[in-house]
Amino acid sequence: MNLTNKSVLITGANRGIGRALVDEALKRGAKRVYAGTRGAFGNGDKRVTPVTLDVTNTSHIQRAVDTVDALDLLINNAGIGIFDDLSDPGVLEQHLAVNVFGLLNVTRVFLPLLRRSQGAVVNQVSLAGLASVPVYGSYSVSKAAVLNMTQGLRAYLASQGVTVHAVILGPIDTDMARGLDIQKATPASAAAGIFDGLEKGEDDIFPDPVSQSIAEGWRGGVAKALERQFSAFVPPSAAGAQ
Repeated sequence: MNLTNKSVLITGANRGIGRALVDEALKRGAKRVYAGTRGAFGNGDKRVTPVTLDVTNTSHIQRAVDTVDALDLLINNAGIGIFDDLSDPGVLEQHLAVNVFGLLNVTRVFLPLLRRSQGAVVNQVSLAGLASVPVYGSYSVSKAAVLNMTQGLRAYLASQGVTVHAVILGPIDTDMARGLDIQKATPASAAAGIFDGLEKGEDDIFPDPVSQSIAEGWRGGVAKALERQFSAFVPPSAAGAQ
């Protein structure tokens, strides 16, 4: 997908990678960028339309659908990440509500527009979705669920002309990774890497140096091979039912 003259909705657009994605989409010629945030969003570019969107709020989601009249690309970027050791079920529930159910609910309501445009869905996953980061226990569980859900949606929507992409993020220099003393990519470089991967049509996008170091092994590994095998189980009738 080339972003020139495309309409894009980015959730969690107020800071970090989300803000960088807005800037990068504009740089690449997007016609309209809907910036989904829970609070105010300031940007002087007339192509940006702020959208109040808490992904756990069904009223916000419905109003967002009413605001967007055409859509080529949905980027599910909104998410939370809290340090925890899986000892508090409430923290896990909070991660699942935002990172999993919020993402799924937003995706489902925008599918009619994406089918019409033969568009794409991009889901922010993480290396933590491939292997747990113990100090981010609940976050890791939620991202593993997002990866699995992305694979399922990819299989169901392929016959409808909607592509579904997973972004396997490594450490990025945002508030979420502030407490980690490790190599981090900038949000701007990650955003550029995400759109580069999308333009290349990559199912799984590895946009930063740390994630790129495992990209070849992932694409040629057993997990990816199983995904391809299991996608054959989707019957034609089920593919049209989403």
